Amino acid sequence: MSGIVQSNILRSSGVIAVSAAGLNWSDTIITGSTLTAVAGNGYWINTTSNTCTITLPSSAEKGDQIVFIDYLRTWGTNKIIIDSNGLNYQGNDDTYTVEYNTDGQSLNIVYSDATNGWIPLDDDASADEPVPPPTQKGIFAFGTTGSKVSMSNLVNSSGVIATDVSGVGTARSYIAATSYGTDKAIFGYGTTGSAVSMTNLVNNSGVVATDVSGVGTARFGICAAPYGVGLAIFGYGRTSGVSEVSMTNLVNNVGVVGTDVSGVGTARSQGIAVGYGTDKAIFGYGYAGGGSSLTNLCNNVGVVSADVTGVGTARYNLAATSYGGDKALFGYGYAGGEASMTNLVSNTGVVSTDVSGVGTTRSALGGVGYGGDKGIFAYGYNSGAVSMSNLVSNVGVVASDVTGVGTARYYLAGAGYSISA
Repeated sequence: MSGIVQSNILRSSGVIAVSAAGLNWSDTIITGSTLTAVAGNGYWINTTSNTCTITLPSSAEKGDQIVFIDYLRTWGTNKIIIDSNGLNYQGNDDTYTVEYNTDGQSLNIVYSDATNGWIPLDDDASADEPVPPPTQKGIFAFGTTGSKVSMSNLVNSSGVIATDVSGVGTARSYIAATSYGTDKAIFGYGTTGSAVSMTNLVNNSGVVATDVSGVGTARFGICAAPYGVGLAIFGYGRTSGVSEVSMTNLVNNVGVVGTDVSGVGTARSQGIAVGYGTDKAIFGYGYAGGGSSLTNLCNNVGVVSADVTGVGTARYNLAATSYGGDKALFGYGYAGGEASMTNLVSNTGVVSTDVSGVGTTRSALGGVGYGGDKGIFAYGYNSGAVSMSNLVSNVGVVASDVTGVGTARYYLAGAGYSISA
C-alpha cells in the first residue's frame, strides 16, 4: 500500500482541516477579476490582464490558512485586493482596503482570532499596509462674500449640497482644508484681513468645532491634503508681509498640527493640494509672481519633493478633488481670466495636459471628494460670488452646472469626512 500522508489539524468544532504542510493547491491558474477563497487552499494568481479582488471566507477558525502566489510576477502592474468579508485583517476591520502590489510576491495568511483576524505569516510591510476606506461625504466652509464668513455646507454621499449651517470659528478666507484621521476634517490658516494660523476640527458627523490656537507661521492662500494613513499636510502660502513661502506643517491622526518644516520647491501661494494613490499627495499650480503650473509630490511619510516641471495652463486660485479611488483632478482657476479647464492626475502623481472646461468659468472655488470615488467643485468667483456646483464622475469627467445651494462665496475650502454613506 502506498500514498501521501498529509499533516492535518483538529479544529475546536471537530472538523479536520488541512494544515500548512498540506494545502490543497488549485489546478487552475486564477486569471479573473474576482476570487472567492477557501481556507486550506493555495492559489496561483495571474494578474496580467486585470486586478484581482479576493474575498476571504466569511467565517474562520484559529489556524485556518490560505496562500496566494504571484504566478507571472505581475502584481506590480495589476495588484490583488483583499476583501476580508466581515472579519478583521491585521487588526483592522473590513472597511479598510488591503492591497498587494509587489512583483513576485507570495502571501501566506493564517487566521488568529476575532481581534486580529487574518495575519500574514510572510509579512511584507511595503505591500500590505492597510489603506483607509475613502470618505463618503464632504464639507465646504468659510470664505468671503465680500465680507469674511464662517458658515458651512455639507455634501452627502450622492453629491447633494445642503443649505447653510451657521458658522463656527473665526470668519476668514483664503483658507485650506483636508481630511485626517480617516473620517474627519480640518480647516486651517487663512486671513481675517491679516494672516492667521488657527484651525477648526470637523468630526465624522460634519460638525465644525471652535478655534484651536494656531501652530506654525500664519499665512493664507495655503493648501492642504491627506497622506499616509490618517495623516495630513498644510503647505505653501503667503504671509501678511506679502511674501510667498514654501514651508509645510504636518497633521497627526488626531488633528494636531506640527511646527513648521522647512520648505521644498518654489515658494508660492493660491495653489491647491489633493491626495492621490491612496496614501500620497500632490501640491500644484499657484501664484509665484504670476501663474504657475509646477507640482510637488508628497510621499506617504509627508516628505515633499522638489519641483516637477508644470503641465497644463499655468494658473492660480483653482481647486482639486479626488476621484476613482486613487486619482485626482485639478480644475478651474485664474489664468488672466476665470477658467474651467481640468487636468487629471494619475495614481502615480503624473499630471495630464488640459482637458477642455465644462461649466461656468470661475476661480477661488472649492473641491472635495464624495461617495468614495467621485468629486464635486462648488462656489467661486466670476464677476462676483457664485454658488453653482459641478459633479465629477469616478472616471474624472466633469458634468455641467448644478444650480447653487447655500450662500454664494469664494476663497473657501472643502474636505472629505465620514466613511459611512
